[in-house]
Amino acid sequence: MAFGGSNVILTNADSAGFVPEIWSDEIFAAKKQNLVLAALVRRLNVKGKKGNAVNLPVPARGAASSKAANTIVTTITESGNDVQILLTAHWEYSRLIEDVVTIQGSPSLRKFYTDDAGYALADALDTQLFNSYRTVNGGDGNNEWTGAVIAGDGTTAFVDAAGNANSTAVTDAGIRRVIQVLDDANMPMNDRFMVVPPVGRRVMMGLARFTEQAFVGNGDPIRNGKLGTVYGMTVHATSNCPTPSLATTARIGLISHRDAVVLAEVQGPRVQTQYKQEYLATLLTADTIFGHGEVYDAGAVAIAMPSA
Repeated sequence: MAFGGSNVILTNADSAGFVPEIWSDEIFAAKKQNLVLAALVRRLNVKGKKGNAVNLPVPARGAASSKAANTIVTTITESGNDVQILLTAHWEYSRLIEDVVTIQGSPSLRKFYTDDAGYALADALDTQLFNSYRTVNGGDGNNEWTGAVIAGDGTTAFVDAAGNANSTAVTDAGIRRVIQVLDDANMPMNDRFMVVPPVGRRVMMGLARFTEQAFVGNGDPIRNGKLGTVYGMTVHATSNCPTPSLATTARIGLISHRDAVVLAEVQGPRVQTQYKQEYLATLLTADTIFGHGEVYDAGAVAIAMPSA
């Protein structure tokens, strides 16, 4: 693998921001997206285990049988299936830092890049998890979000098309209708959550029903910028909610049970460095390996709303 040329991220001129004489000794990322999805879905710890896939049994619910006197019991035939999660998602973040930068730069240089690398990997993971939701509620997994419904009523199918005005602002009625989809599928009422883009947060904060103490909860008052819990679901806002490929004025949110999608971590984020004498520079690389996928099709519904 060749290093140098455009691969040399930092030269002395490029890194002026890290020289104490010009910039402050403390360096912070100006802005970070609020990444929440990885902490909400079901996580499998497969660290240290061999293999490039994990098969998850998804048993079907059984029904009780009436027991007649002097008869044998009725056994239930298993009709469930297995879901295979490929453990092949490998993402990395690398920078080549010349010695002159390390010598002249602020001591916070390494901290900045390790922090930046951690965020970049978390952003990639969060984005991949959102992609898993393309297949829920009958979706075919492509960019059109064919399983999504509009947030205004919770039933009308979302249509991804250029100039599309199909998406509607989230409403109380739309949320309740989507909740019914999970109820009808016998998904447990605990461990449910809702994820909305910032525009969804803004709209919900304007609905009196969602600012009432009964819905917000004592621990998450609206004045602290959190929506809290509604209808037994924790509500989270993140700017990482996807934009459809064609209807670019729409954003996709989620109402989901924790088990609808699974995240299997093979290797959490790690940071490694290697000195490259031929370039008098240090190669800094962070990487992570994981797998993700849908487990319960009726365990989640994607909801489409306008982006503004």
